[in-house]
Amino acid sequence: MMAATIDKIEVNGVSVPVIFEQDKRLPLVTMQFVFKNAGSIADTTKAGLAKFSAKVMSEGTKKLGSGAFAEALESRAIHISSSTGKETFVMEAGCLKEEFDNALKYFDLLLKDPNLTQDVIDKIKTNTLGSLARKENDFDYIASNELKALLFEGSVLASPSLGTQESVKSITLEDVNKFIAENLVASKLIVVVGGDVEREKIKAKIAEVIKSMPLGKDGEVKKYEVTKEPKEKIIKKETEQAYIYFGSPYNVTENSQDYYKARVATFILGTGGFGSRLMEEIRVKKGLAYSAYARMDITKSSNYMNGYLQTKLESLEDAKKTVKDVVAQFVKDGVTKDELEQTKKFLLGSEPLRVETMSQRLNRTFMEYYRGKELGDSLKELELIKNLKLKDLNEFIKSHKEILDLSFAIVTKQ
Repeated sequence: MMAATIDKIEVNGVSVPVIFEQDKRLPLVTMQFVFKNAGSIADTTKAGLAKFSAKVMSEGTKKLGSGAFAEALESRAIHISSSTGKETFVMEAGCLKEEFDNALKYFDLLLKDPNLTQDVIDKIKTNTLGSLARKENDFDYIASNELKALLFEGSVLASPSLGTQESVKSITLEDVNKFIAENLVASKLIVVVGGDVEREKIKAKIAEVIKSMPLGKDGEVKKYEVTKEPKEKIIKKETEQAYIYFGSPYNVTENSQDYYKARVATFILGTGGFGSRLMEEIRVKKGLAYSAYARMDITKSSNYMNGYLQTKLESLEDAKKTVKDVVAQFVKDGVTKDELEQTKKFLLGSEPLRVETMSQRLNRTFMEYYRGKELGDSLKELELIKNLKLKDLNEFIKSHKEILDLSFAIVTKQ
């Protein structure tokens, strides 16, 4: 077993990065085509278009149709699926080692001839509208989307990645066609592959698939700023609980020198479960909620802090005030030596669990590459965490007063 490496495939004047790890313990292969700048941030015309297009890419080829395509894969135990994140569109294939050539063949067919028909569009539209209708009573979903709408008002990040009833109804065959043509292109591609395979052999095979892909254009990921003025939105629903979602700007970028300090700070504030400040204050001391979290969301397209809790309707104001107080105290006084030591223990101790499987290791290397870091940066980060001094961490925390500018999206009773 070896660690993941970064290589390249040169095709048609494009240099496509390949993240590779050989693992011979099981006769399996997994491969991902990750397209950058092609997730929901590419939904600039219609909310939900990226997710919708991923569903189309899961409907087989036009020639075979979704049924026959699925049967062909099933008979060989090949799995092919498509999904989207905020910034990426991912097509994935997994199979037994001896079926990899067949998996590539079907993967290639899918890229060349997706099932872009009106029937498929109508089917996905019906399913998506159905799941949006079911989410009308999912108050976490509603509060979370409202928070994004407040934090990123007027930008593509303000819209739900699943889309809205209106935007999904308006998606046409032409929209999906255009989205796929612009985004599933060689110049946006990063290949991630691992398993019981030889690197050079697999690169040659994957190069054949890339050869027939359109070249396209790779754009920079656009950065969206969080609204500076704190805002609040209250949504009235038939609910027995109040759902409180909160967020604020966090001026730390994904390639900042201080990223590891932000990771430690947020862990102590609200990511670390029972030991965290929010949980301690809101659940343990005041009994206002079963759980309360805060985490940082730091990507190429945005950086902010967000969190949530559920509480009884009558303790809504108390809970909201407590969140503000906990964050204010945190920024004012920083953390204690004990909190820092406990966090170090946890982060360093749980590290082996984060790289147990091949897919975890591949994903970690992918993230290092994607964030513009060098290979092995995660290990360096652990070393920095291990040596982090209380004084330096507290200086960092006190310098980030922007997290005090909390916006709230709250679902409560009529």
